[in-house]
Amino acid sequence: MIHTGKNNVLGILVDTIDYEGAIEYVIRAAKERRSASISALAVHGLMTGALDREHKHRLNNLSIVLPDGQPVRWALNLLYRAPLRDRCYGPNLTLYLCERAAREGLPVFFYGSTPTILQGLRDNLKKKFPNLVIAERIRDSGATMVFIGLGCPRQDVFVYEFHDLLPMPALAVGAAFPFIAGEVPQAPRWIQDMGMEWFFRLCMEPRRLWRRYVFLNPAYVTLLTLQLLGWRSFDTNGVSPASEMLYG
Repeated sequence: MIHTGKNNVLGILVDTIDYEGAIEYVIRAAKERRSASISALAVHGLMTGALDREHKHRLNNLSIVLPDGQPVRWALNLLYRAPLRDRCYGPNLTLYLCERAAREGLPVFFYGSTPTILQGLRDNLKKKFPNLVIAERIRDSGATMVFIGLGCPRQDVFVYEFHDLLPMPALAVGAAFPFIAGEVPQAPRWIQDMGMEWFFRLCMEPRRLWRRYVFLNPAYVTLLTLQLLGWRSFDTNGVSPASEMLYG
């Protein structure tokens, strides 16, 4: 199990943590009915914080920031000699946590996305884990953890805003909902391992994603190279948000 604290990647404090460390942290918080704000960050999410000081403040005040993308894991390993052999991928972590929750009788709740995706998500999880209890409300339902699927950066804003209001861990898990529901195809494992999942997703949804990857990926590589060479440092001080996003 690895969980050795936070390190600065382009000004964002990312945890050096593996699946086992993340699972144990979440399950412990769920059993203790303790608030915890957790986000799985790939390059897009990290760059959103690096380029926006208000969002940097949010991300750097979360309980855990997971290295969801392979390039984020590589950055931790290169900059800080972290011993991470795999990323901590939101969709996989969701499945691992649901497996533990089913085994230990811990009800879970899912917030966000569309009714169709939520129904497919519930159906597929119940097929995989028949004993999983899926709560119908966040509070006063017995839910012990909540998974958030609002898209980046809204889901990160949610877990930041509601940290002190929900007596349970809240996890922003990226594209886990449509992937598990079977509504959006996932890249083959070998493509994921190469850090090329972004290209697969771009081919699947070019109109929606082209701006994200055409601009942010080269910017990430450039800034990370500057940090690796010691030619630029990145402070972790953000700005407290003047206003927050609203949710329907």
